[in-house]
This record gives sequence, C-alpha cells and structure tokens, in this order.
Amino acid sequence: MRAQKLLSFVIVAGIIPVCVGGAGTSLLPGNATSYESRKDIRHVALTTDQLSAPRVALVTFGPGRIYWERFGHNAFIVDDPATGARIAYNYGVFDFEEEHFLLNFALGHMRYGLIAEPLDADLARYAAEGRSVTVQMLNLTPAQARQLAEFLAWNAQPQNADYRYDYFVNNCSTRLRDALNRALGGALARQLARPAPHTYRFEAVRLVSPDFWLALGMDMGLGPNADGPLNLWQESFVPMVLSRALDDVAVRDTHGDTLPLVSDEQVVLPGRLAPAPAAPRELRLPFLAAGMGLAALLLWLARGKGRVYRACFALLAVAWWLICGFSGLVLAGLWGLSDHWAAWHNENLLLFNPLCLALPLVWWRAPRIACLLAALIAVAALTSLIIRTLPGLYQGNLAFIALSVPVHVALAMLAWRQRSVAGTAAHLDARLA
Repeated sequence: MRAQKLLSFVIVAGIIPVCVGGAGTSLLPGNATSYESRKDIRHVALTTDQLSAPRVALVTFGPGRIYWERFGHNAFIVDDPATGARIAYNYGVFDFEEEHFLLNFALGHMRYGLIAEPLDADLARYAAEGRSVTVQMLNLTPAQARQLAEFLAWNAQPQNADYRYDYFVNNCSTRLRDALNRALGGALARQLARPAPHTYRFEAVRLVSPDFWLALGMDMGLGPNADGPLNLWQESFVPMVLSRALDDVAVRDTHGDTLPLVSDEQVVLPGRLAPAPAAPRELRLPFLAAGMGLAALLLWLARGKGRVYRACFALLAVAWWLICGFSGLVLAGLWGLSDHWAAWHNENLLLFNPLCLALPLVWWRAPRIACLLAALIAVAALTSLIIRTLPGLYQGNLAFIALSVPVHVALAMLAWRQRSVAGTAAHLDARLA
C-alpha cells in the first residue's frame, strides 16, 4: 500500500504538476507553460478554455517477464480537471477464460478490449512487476485534447470496447496511435511516413528473443509478408518505437506556432528487468554448423557396421523427419486455415516438408519410394535457396535454409545409395534363382 501511495504521489506531483503563479514550468498544455523555440521563448497566458481542457499523456511500459509481456505495452492517461478523474485507457485486455480462447488464438480470431481504470491501480501493477514506466506529456490544443478524451470515453463503453486484434496492425499501440492521429487531423501519420530501419520480423523476433524457443518458433512461422520494408507509422506497432517516434513529431498550437508534440518526458520507474534486446539472435552460422554436423553424423552412422550404428541412425533420422513433418503441418495450417496473414506463403514449407512424415514408413521397406521422396524433399529445400534470389520473393529464413538443406541432401544421397544396394541385391537374387 505504501508503494502504491508513493507511486501515485510521484505521478501526481512530479509528472502532472499544476503550476501556479507562472514560477514553474508545467508538463501539460493549457497550464502556465513557457514554450522554447529557436529564436525566443513565448509566454502563453492561461485561458478558461485551457484550464478546463483534459490533459493527456502517453505512458509506455517496458517488456515484462511473461511471453505476452515481452512486447511492452502502452496506454493513454487522461487527466480531466473538470471532474478530477485521472484515468488510464488500456487497449491490451484479453481473457484467457474466453470460450475457445486457444482455438481463436491459433486461427487469428483474437478479441481484445479497451478498459478504463484508475491510474494508480494500473501503474502500481506494473511497478510490482518491475517494468519500466515512461510518461510523455502531449502538447494538444484544448479542442484536440477534448476530442481525444471524448473518443476514448466512448470507445471504453462496453458496447464499443472490443476489437479484432492483430499483432502487427491492430494492437494496443496502433489503437493509441490511430486515436492520437485522428485528434491531430492526420499530422501524425504524415510525419511518421518516413522509412523505418526494421521489418515486422526483426521487431517481433527481437522482442521475444530472451525466450529462445518462442523466438525460434515465431521466426519459423513468419512468412515473406513479415519481411517487407516499413515506415515509422507501421513500425509503431511496438510501444517503445511509438514512444521514440513521438519525440520527433511537431504540432501547432492555437496561435499557429510549431511545438514538439511531446512537451516533456520522464522515466517514472526505471524498472528492474533487463531492456529488450537491440536485435534478434544471429543464428545463420550456428545453424549452418548444426546442419553440416547433423548431415555428417548421419552419413557416418549410415556407413557404420552393427546394430548400434543402425539404431542410432534410425533414431536420429526419424526424429528429424518427425520434427520437419509436424512443423510443416503447423506452417501449412497457419497459411491455409488461419487469419495470421504474416504467416501466409511461408517458404519454410519447402524446408520443413510434411512429406517427411512418410519417410519413416518407407525408408526400410520400399527403397525406391524412399529415394523418390527424399529426392523431392531435397530439391524443394534447394529451391528455397534459389527463391531468395528472385525479386519480390524474399523471406528472411537463411538460418533455416542453412540448417535443413545439408541434412535433406545427405538423406537424399543415402536414399539413392540404399536404392542402388537394394537394386543390386535384387538383381543378384534373380540371377541366382
């Protein structure tokens, strides 16, 4: 309780001050504020309209420990002097108890909602989790602030609160971005139209990279739609990116003067958790080494004599085929059955081929069929390498190519040799008969 009261005091006294008498500098538009320009400092007198207008801030929460918290979060704070209410508007609410939650998640039919809750409760929860909290005060005119506050209040009503969630284009951060852009008359979209340095894949995999297997699965599941160039408007689906982007946005006040959109920025809580990684893990060389090593091991075991060699080869080969085959089924399902558009047209299907599931059934019983299947799988894997050179078909999957192509080629070579040996044995048997 003491921690909650202290946090509330910090927010109220340090982040949303109301300066009286013109001696201090407020962080909110509409108070006795001095705006600095290149040439001079203009003192803006308080008006009744400014005093009664809501004051709005963007609060950004750093990544958390749980996998769905890795992406960070954000919300609007609306401080309404007319009512004394200080409300946090949070678009990131979902319900694990919702009927068919996991199925809807797999199919891309997620429903999220907006919730309006007291600021103290919202921030205290993130403080307890050890996440960083950064508050940016927004320079909005009274009309813009009212428009934004009224829209958020309307949107938070139960009949309006739910929305169809999409991680890249319709999430907690993009909903805030769109609402702010609407209040600014489109100025935010125009200024964030400049190119961004990263892709959807880079940002998504980067943020979850502390969880290696989650990052690996996400990287494998994303198709070429996640590798197209973005602008800052699109990349602001990441709350931390939106926060940084707003620092460079300019707006006009009621007098027509140009001001920074963010009048002040303060880190309320530095957080106890490590910041998000700057880039995804680099896996190309490690995966190439693993692929070459696994291929060499399979070739060596296949040439060995005795049951131990044969058993180890069978165990390793079957495990590889099952991993590839079931992974391919998941990728095919994401493409053909779900609304996860970023997973469509996934070229990793050429590497993690569902046909691999048939190889354990025919490898030792039908060498001819096994040879044909292994050859088709190897050619498909090599095709994925060729596709990378074609315009408009690029996918950032070189690490998976480096891992799987050597193994598929090695198994195709072994299948060919096994077929030749079986054919020779059958020929000798026929002659002896």
